Amino acid sequence: RDERAHAGEQIFARERCGRCHTPPLYTNNRLTLALGFTPPHETAATLDVMEVSVGTDPGLALATRKGTGYYKVPSLKGVWYRGPFGHNGAAATLEDWLDPARLDRGYVPTGFRGHDGKARSIPGHPFGLRLSTSARKDLIAFLKTL
Repeated sequence: RDERAHAGEQIFARERCGRCHTPPLYTNNRLTLALGFTPPHETAATLDVMEVSVGTDPGLALATRKGTGYYKVPSLKGVWYRGPFGHNGAAATLEDWLDPARLDRGYVPTGFRGHDGKARSIPGHPFGLRLSTSARKDLIAFLKTL
C-alpha cells in the first residue's frame, strides 16, 4: 500500500468504520433500519438488527413490493468499482458519495438524477462527510485497496 492508502486505513480505524464494515469481509452482515422504520417487536428478536439508521431511503425500503424496512450492511470489498452509490445510484463515484455537498438541496447528482433531472440532495450514510478533503482522499485510497 502507498502512503495515502496507509493513512486512509488509519482514518478508517479512527472513524470506527469497522463497527459496521468489519474486516476481513468489511461488513458485519447485520441489518440496519431504514430512516423512520420501527421493526415489529415479534421480529426484532429473530433478526440481527442494529439499533441505528444511517439515513437510508425509507421509500425504497418500505414503499416497494419488496420493501422490508431493513438494509443489509454491504461489504466494502471491491466497493470502488461497484458504483453508482446510494440506494438509487445517485452518486456515480466514491468521491461523489463522500462529498459533503451531496447533502445540499442544490446538489446535482452525478449518477441517477431522477425522472425530472433536477438538483436535489442525496441523503443517507453521513459517515465520512466531515473529513477534510485530504482525509477523504486518503480514505478513498484505502477503500480502493479492498
